[in-house]
Amino acid sequence: MTAEAAVKYVTEIPEEEVKRVSAWINTEEYKEKNFARQALVINPPHACQPLGAELAAHGFEGTLPFVHGSQGCASYYRSTFNRHFREPAPAVSDSMTEDGAVFGGQNNLHEALENAYTIYQPKMMAVFTSCMPEVIGDDLTAFIKNARNKGIVPQDYPLPYANTPSFNGSHVHGYDAMLLSILQTLTEGKKVEGRCTGKLNLIPGFDCNTGNYREYKRILKEFGIPYTLLADISDTFDSPLDGTYRPYPGGTKLEDAADSINGKATLTVAPFSSAKTFTWIKDNYSGTHVSLPTPFGVAKTDALLLKLSELFGKPVPESLKAERGYAVDAMTDAHQYIHGKKFALYGDPDYLIGYVSFLLEMGAKPYHILCSKGNKKVEKELQALLDASPDGKGCKIYMGKDLWHMRSLLMTDPVDAMIGDTHGKFAARDAGIPLFRFGFPVFDRVNLHRSPLIGYQGAINMLTAICNKFIEIRDETCEDRHFEMMR
Repeated sequence: MTAEAAVKYVTEIPEEEVKRVSAWINTEEYKEKNFARQALVINPPHACQPLGAELAAHGFEGTLPFVHGSQGCASYYRSTFNRHFREPAPAVSDSMTEDGAVFGGQNNLHEALENAYTIYQPKMMAVFTSCMPEVIGDDLTAFIKNARNKGIVPQDYPLPYANTPSFNGSHVHGYDAMLLSILQTLTEGKKVEGRCTGKLNLIPGFDCNTGNYREYKRILKEFGIPYTLLADISDTFDSPLDGTYRPYPGGTKLEDAADSINGKATLTVAPFSSAKTFTWIKDNYSGTHVSLPTPFGVAKTDALLLKLSELFGKPVPESLKAERGYAVDAMTDAHQYIHGKKFALYGDPDYLIGYVSFLLEMGAKPYHILCSKGNKKVEKELQALLDASPDGKGCKIYMGKDLWHMRSLLMTDPVDAMIGDTHGKFAARDAGIPLFRFGFPVFDRVNLHRSPLIGYQGAINMLTAICNKFIEIRDETCEDRHFEMMR
């Protein structure tokens, strides 16, 4: 049987109509209708809260992420990390089904806690919710208290938990909620007046680039600054393949996280994915508290190094000064391939601000800036960057929009390239432009999460990827067989 015979369409659509609609969705008329929609979201460039909560849990030593909700939801979070990192993402679920939806999920939670604690022997379990228990109103505080009273888990066993409903917020909000709960749990009763660890507490926020974590640690090592990374996924999702399976590789040591409350300083470089956590830290942690943008590009990396120098009274190392020189030299060598190019950007607020800052440094135009889950503060910070540069003129910010909106922008007001995660590939293909995959998730390329984007080296990495692609396109499309070899 042929494919045509096997499939019978309910409604036959004439080929002429298909062509007409295909052309119509590329018009200004359609864009106006597209931007008028309110109830429907198409291809949103964000994930849900529990996924972010799981990432935070993976950042701590011996910690088992625990999903209070359905098995299908847990599989989605795990498979998303599996596909991005090409690494295992061990987590459990209490597998709520119809019974749990009617009678509540306490029995599921208690049975699963007992099984997970006994079988997998984690040092800590981090509990977070999916949609079902949030809709029916499960009381995690009471459920976990009852579990301790019944002896299902020991009274002193660390069991942080966070409410992370999938139907509002995004992965960055879930990350923030889970990180806050973990730090509240581990630091309870650990603050000692007059004690100072002498360490920096560094919060990278929701960042699925393991190379970035290692770059932060390398920079701090160059300074000679002792630190605790809250939370460290660098080894969790980039561990060696040596024949031994480690269910909990890497992660911030629990005792270090507990003692972080007595640190010399706490610095977040992801203010929009650690907002609640950092607010609590300012009220409870010892030492100095500083919030900086994610260090994309030269200027924001400069700001980070100068702040580290100020906080710990150490000069910026000569090695890092040299790296700055390498980055500036690379930018000078390659600026002509990116200067004046128009870009469409989408992603998490902290990353978006970094993209915009880097592109403006290179004389490029961050022309369409789309953020699906931001707020007025994000928009204000983005607009301030645009206003401070002549290359920001004419660039626009679109808050609360999705990638179908982005497609309309690409087709009616074209750009040269797009920066974002894998989900933008369809719009980029329709527009005939390259997509630079610098965000999360990236499913259709390998090893990108191992190359840092932050710091001076990150600026070189981004610049190299972008400029070489533009050169490659020129070479592949040049009609003159005798074109100049030196670009």
